[in-house]
Amino acid sequence: MSQNYYNSNNVYKVGQKSPFKISRSKIELFIQCPRCFWLDARLGIKRPNGPPFSLNKAVDELLKKEFDSYRVKSEPHPIMLEHNLKAVPFKHEDLNKWRENFVGIGYLDEATNLFIFGAVDDLWINEKEEIIVVDYKATSKNSDINIDAEWQNSYKRQVEIYQWLLQKNGFKVNSKAIFIYTNALVDPEGFNDRLEFKTKLIEYDADNSWVNQTIVKIKNCLEGEIPEVGKAAMGGICDFCEYARKRTEMTLASLPKRKVKKV
Repeated sequence: MSQNYYNSNNVYKVGQKSPFKISRSKIELFIQCPRCFWLDARLGIKRPNGPPFSLNKAVDELLKKEFDSYRVKSEPHPIMLEHNLKAVPFKHEDLNKWRENFVGIGYLDEATNLFIFGAVDDLWINEKEEIIVVDYKATSKNSDINIDAEWQNSYKRQVEIYQWLLQKNGFKVNSKAIFIYTNALVDPEGFNDRLEFKTKLIEYDADNSWVNQTIVKIKNCLEGEIPEVGKAAMGGICDFCEYARKRTEMTLASLPKRKVKKV
């Protein structure tokens, strides 16, 4: 099935009066490359999608069901007890909506008229009545799992946006976010129709002070001309922009030169 790289729905019109929806992932796109973001938001020209991570989605669903079973009982999950966290899964009538892709928890920033939203994985609540943002991650590697790699900064920004959204909706939010990171172990004896996982709880001291100024920058970007090719969040030139540039140069170079007739 071919991908539609152009979608004119929900594109931003300069000076528009109605609120414009910006998802958590679109904020991340802006941070990675303002030019790719502008093409997406202004013209509906989207980056090519990567392959779907079906296993990650399956793990997410299973973890949600597992923690939901303790949510119903208002009891701590064993991993909370293991890490001496005085918390339980948070109960709220809108939790299922906040978890739903393309819906999530949202907030209208009146200063920019941008409606910011994002879908959370889970929320816990501690004894101080503070909400703890929890995000599920899955991988398969032989080394110990952590969130120290530069490319994982996007994970950190993700939970910081969720914290910001909850605060804007009037919730008291704990400064620490938590990653439930599960690792599919490579069994030396073979597959045998079985995967064994080892789950690790990773605490992260979050700081969402960057969100407000980034939203203002996004608004300015939406109102302005297409940004020049710039640096990606992890350094270097955006891979998508570099590919587009090189492909265009090669295409133009391969075109036959038109002969100009003398008058």
